[in-house]
Amino acid sequence: MAAGSVRNSREDVIAVALRLLDETGLPDLTMRRLAAALDVQPSALYWHFTDKQTLLAAVSDRIIDRVPSVRPRDDEGWAELALAEARALRDALLSYRDGAELVASALALGLGADAARERLRAALGRGDFDAYIVDAGADAMLQFLLGHVAHEQQRMQADSLGVVASPHAVRAEDASGTVPSQGAAFDFGFTLLLDGLAKHVRSAAGPAGLTASVR
Repeated sequence: MAAGSVRNSREDVIAVALRLLDETGLPDLTMRRLAAALDVQPSALYWHFTDKQTLLAAVSDRIIDRVPSVRPRDDEGWAELALAEARALRDALLSYRDGAELVASALALGLGADAARERLRAALGRGDFDAYIVDAGADAMLQFLLGHVAHEQQRMQADSLGVVASPHAVRAEDASGTVPSQGAAFDFGFTLLLDGLAKHVRSAAGPAGLTASVR
């Protein structure tokens, strides 16, 4: 097939970019490498995307779009729903190499959709919060989510390269004498945020016993 003889769709470009993200990582996901994988000239990519950052924002959106819907129960409170949404978003980010870094970069540049934040905002919207708390709380939760998962993925990459961890990086044991999993550590940190937000509920003191219920 001659290079560029078949025009790839926007969806084709995003799908191949996701595959290359897993294979090469975000730093090596270049327009030239992507064009070669699609058997086109690099200039052909600009038919769909004005620049690389716009392309990466579209890839970021695709990762978030694949997060399964979280259907709240009628009796489920805002905190439980927020944690369920955060877990679903974390799983999606971990499904792609450098997923958290990619999504964080797109958000920092103001590119792409805001679906991840809106999911967290919707969860807080089930509580009796002022509008400012809903917005600021969603931002805080999203920043924790992206930072935590980015750290997880950096550690996984270091482990895959055989990098020896510093003695100072050894994780602390919990009360049972075991080192908590990354999932448990994520839940604990996220729950600290939820416990803090619970103090801002206007009509109640908040979900008593929440921390113990999600460990």
